[in-house]
Formats: sequence, C-alpha cells, structure tokens
Amino acid sequence: MQLQVRNLAKLYTQNRGLSPTSFDVAQGELIAIVGHNGAGKSTLLKMLANWIAPDSGDVIIDGVDLRNRAAAVRKIGFIPEDPNLFDFFSVEYNLNLFAKLSQTPLLRVEEVLNELNLLPFRKSKVQTLSKGLKQRVNIGRALLANPPLLLLDEPTSGLDFEMTREIYRVLNTMHDAGKTILFTSHRPEEIKNLATRIMVLHNGKVIFDGFPQEYFQSEIHAELYS
Repeated sequence: MQLQVRNLAKLYTQNRGLSPTSFDVAQGELIAIVGHNGAGKSTLLKMLANWIAPDSGDVIIDGVDLRNRAAAVRKIGFIPEDPNLFDFFSVEYNLNLFAKLSQTPLLRVEEVLNELNLLPFRKSKVQTLSKGLKQRVNIGRALLANPPLLLLDEPTSGLDFEMTREIYRVLNTMHDAGKTILFTSHRPEEIKNLATRIMVLHNGKVIFDGFPQEYFQSEIHAELYS
C-alpha cells in the first residue's frame, strides 16, 4: 500500500475533529472525502500533509513515516482551499521561491508552467489572477517536487463552470500520470465524475468507504444531500 493510516486522531471537541481512523490507499487511487462541514475532512488532509500534528496515530507514505518530516515532505503535495501564495509577486517568482525551499531544480518550474498552461501568466502578479488561475498556480506549487501523493481541499470551491472544468482536466491528467489523489468535495457531480473510491466522514468518523456506484445507491448519500 502506498498510504497506510493507523488510528489517526485529532479531537477539538467531542463532535469536531477526527476520531481514531484507519485506512489504506493503493497507488493510483483517486479518492473523494465527503461529509458535512465540521465532519473532519480538512482536519484529515491537514494531518496527512503535516500541517497540523495529530493527537495520536501513525501515517506511512511509501514506507516513510510522516513524522520524518524531511523525507515525507517530498512525498506529499497539499493544495489547501485558499491558495497558499504570495499575492504581490509574479507566478514565476512564487514557483521559483517554492522550488528553492523544496530544493527542486528550477528547470522543474518551466515544466510546471507548461503542464498547467501557465506560461502566458508567468510574469503576472498573483493578485491580478482569477481564482481559477490562482488555483492552478497553487496546484503547480504542490507539483514542483513531483510528489506521488496529492491532497486537495475543495479544489473547485467558488470556481465558475469553465475553471471547474479546467481543474477537472488537471486532476485527470495527474491521475493518468500515476498520481494518487485524495480530495474533499461537496459537489455530487464532481465526486461522480472524478472519484474511484469514496470515503464519507460524519462527526469525525468514517461511516462509508467504497465504490462510487455503491455510495450513490446508498442511504448515506441520500441523507447527506437531503
């Protein structure tokens, strides 16, 4: 298994956070993590990304313990809901900066600009870009070290139809290239179009883990969107 999660937990209050959770993820899976606000979706991704420390539990990625931050950082690309960028600098400057921080060759910046169709915007300040373009730059930042595992928190939140479709294209391209992807979403059509597996969180607990067809035929799906 590429990702092994064992008894991972982070409790803020009795019903907020993530209760002890265990699951495995095979290489190449594209998993949608679903649930109401406060169910624990973002908490789970942020722990897997090493953004917040768990109260307990273990995570192994490609044989590397998540607590080995120096080694694990190159295994994970995290794209938060709000772009983690420097707005007053150009797209190229942002990517060059993050490349240096991750000790990634600057040649990789050119590859990412090309892969995400960002070459026309390389000199544009981030603050002048649409939310959809900012999200593409944010994805590019996460791809610089070419990590095998990508985590995306609500990747199409607030985007219009055209930009949403572009993000879908990017995700499908990354998946076709062999990336393992976990993403959170509130959009049923997004889950149906992208996911190969669905995990549902409720009050910090996994209440469903299975194939999309099973999920959309289940009472859990009906209750979530009723």
